[in-house]
This record gives sequence, structure tokens and C-alpha cells, in this order.
Amino acid sequence: MHKYLVYGAYGWLTFGGTMHFVIDVVSQKLRGVRTPSPETTLYYGLNSSYALGQVLLGVLGLWLFNRSPELIRETPMLTISFIAGALWLTIGLLFIEYREPKIIVSVYLALLIGAAVTGRTS
Repeated sequence: MHKYLVYGAYGWLTFGGTMHFVIDVVSQKLRGVRTPSPETTLYYGLNSSYALGQVLLGVLGLWLFNRSPELIRETPMLTISFIAGALWLTIGLLFIEYREPKIIVSVYLALLIGAAVTGRTS
């Protein structure tokens, strides 16, 4: 069960970050939804860094777990993963007005909690 929760957490983070980038950055840029302005630059910058940071940590987590399955049971890896999730949730609550990115991070944190609990007991 632990293995599936870890793959689920980091896979979900990778998928969610990719979809966030495609929907909120690429599609809006291609459709020309936003007029060029400093606010548009900030919008694209915030959403790009938010989404690509999730993809980066998700891919890194999947790669590390594939190489060393016992690594996710270690405190530093769990700490970095939880801090990143908490920061994404904080940024989402403070700066992103729609709820989907917050849901993506909440599901990731729930799966990570499950992985941490099952990793400590097995």
C-alpha cells in the first residue's frame, strides 16, 4: 500500500502541475485571453513557477522513489515534501483566486500523509 501511495502522491503532483501549466498558462497565452500588461506578466510568472515547481518535485520524487524506495521513509525527504506542499497551499490561498490549484495540493498532501503513515508502520 505504501508504494502505491507514494507513486500516487508524486504522480498526482506531476499530473496536476502539468495540467495547471497547460490550462492556466499555455491555453490562455494561445487564446490571447489577457492583454499585455505588468499584471499579465505577473499572472503568467506566478502560475508558471507554481506549476513547474510542482512538476519538478513530482518528477524528482518519482525518480528518487524508483531508485531508492526506502528514501521516502526518511525524515528529510518527508520534511521537504511536506514543506513544499504547505508552501504551495499558502501561495494558492494568498495569490491564486480559483480553487483548483488548492485542490491539487490538498490531494497531494493527503496522499503524502497516507504514504508517511504506512511507511512508518511497515
